[in-house]
Amino acid sequence: MTLRPAPIGASDLIKLGGYGLRARPLRAVLSALGIAIGIAAMIAVVGISSSSGAQLDRQLDALGTNMLRVSPGQTMFGDEATLPDEALSMIKRIGPVSSATATGLVSDTPVYRSDRIPAGETSGLALLAAQLDLLETVGAELAGGSWPNAATARYPAVVLGATAAKRLGDVPAVYIDGRRYPVVGVLKNVPLASELDSAVLIGWAAAESYLDFDGHATTVYTRAAKEKVEAVRAVLAATANPASPDEVDVSNPSDALVAQRAARSAFNALLLGLGAVALLVGGIGVANTMVISVLERRAEIGLRRSLGATRGQIRVQFVAESLLLSLLGGVVGVMGGFAVTLLYAGTQGWPGVVPLWAIVGGLGATLVIGAAAGLYPAIRAARLAPTEALAAA
Repeated sequence: MTLRPAPIGASDLIKLGGYGLRARPLRAVLSALGIAIGIAAMIAVVGISSSSGAQLDRQLDALGTNMLRVSPGQTMFGDEATLPDEALSMIKRIGPVSSATATGLVSDTPVYRSDRIPAGETSGLALLAAQLDLLETVGAELAGGSWPNAATARYPAVVLGATAAKRLGDVPAVYIDGRRYPVVGVLKNVPLASELDSAVLIGWAAAESYLDFDGHATTVYTRAAKEKVEAVRAVLAATANPASPDEVDVSNPSDALVAQRAARSAFNALLLGLGAVALLVGGIGVANTMVISVLERRAEIGLRRSLGATRGQIRVQFVAESLLLSLLGGVVGVMGGFAVTLLYAGTQGWPGVVPLWAIVGGLGATLVIGAAAGLYPAIRAARLAPTEALAAA
């Protein structure tokens, strides 16, 4: 009758696996650190990307994806086209259009913060004539001051975009064509109309009176019913310029934000690859630690084999030790990646989001790495004969 050794219970297996780690804590910590860095990098990349995407979704929900931008394109000869004077009024007649407004470029008119600035030292800012309902249509907000109304839009005063305000500094007025124009307001950043950030805005009537503005709209912003956006987009060019619809460009600003997220996703894929490399390096470190552990513990292996432990039990012991070591690094890495995500998202004002699949996948990856890293050392330990192991000790 052949006696079979009793199977090792789960609790005993964990104790056996933990014994090797407790015996050499510094080595275990350093080995687990490689796994932790790789997992933390991967979790942080996924978390920051997801947080950025959640912020973009929140932003789009607030701003809406139903805004369309109409601007002049090029003629068939490659020259800059112009929109007809009636373009804005015709666009407003489209049924599903809820609002439409326009800005017009006051060309060749530099803006200075002082009348003492040399003529060639401009700030690279665009001077735009603006309709009164611009803020409501593009979803812009004032950081301070006021927006022109029906009464004040006829007077020489300007509102600065967010970037323009930073370039010009905290000035009470700007100078255009040698004339002083008081600054009556400053805008916050406008995500769906970023060109307004670096613009100096003046009332439409004031631009015509004081700056020889020709009255042509260079950009028309249109809001349409969400379910009719594509239908409106299809007819905007022909409506804005019936004679030459090919000379009209129509775009959806929210598409640019979505494209930015796609670009970030491509960059995140690169970072995930670097995190995977770090994880692989950590796995090699674990494998190296386990090989050294087998060499140092031959006496222990020989003694256990002499007392009846089978090769299978020896293999399971060392694989369990490798799994515990990797799992330790994985848990620390997940916590570290989660903390980095929340910290970065908090500094950016984003919602902190770490997908559950990233956490589960990270821990699953550590188990796979741990099993793979411990397999060869475990097989090597199981092959040691009791007498060989005791003699080499």
